[in-house]
Amino acid sequence: MDAEELADFEAELEELTFPATGSEVVATVGDHEIESVEGSYSVKELVPETDEETFDSPAAVRVQVQRPTVAAAMKRIVEASETLRNTDFSWSQRKAYETTFQELKAIDADDDDEGIRAITDWIIERIHNKEALPTSRAVRREAAKFCRANGYQVRNDEWLGI
Repeated sequence: MDAEELADFEAELEELTFPATGSEVVATVGDHEIESVEGSYSVKELVPETDEETFDSPAAVRVQVQRPTVAAAMKRIVEASETLRNTDFSWSQRKAYETTFQELKAIDADDDDEGIRAITDWIIERIHNKEALPTSRAVRREAAKFCRANGYQVRNDEWLGI
């Protein structure tokens, strides 16, 4: 996001009272387009439209939308997890998922984010088939398997090196 686009976006966020839910953010600024090196995205493509997701400040929303590939993956997972009964998708588990996606982004930056899509699909399949969120360790293990199967070296002392 360039400085002018960021200023426009933050001006739109001023309409919200924080903390704000994902649903409130989408209702207020969902149609706002975000430009990135990966393309153009609307806020509603990057923010989960749910009352379970809350943002403490405009800065938290800005951080979310400035990583569009990771944000889009997390949106799909958060919305899929809402179908689960009695499941708490904790902040620490979300953070671990995001870190895994950021590592995949760094590893296969030239591969059109294939790893992020593959692991997101795997998580959503687990949610639907097993009716549970996979552990962050299972997600890291699956991401490491993907990397190794696609010729990327993953050392044991790295995040994905389980």
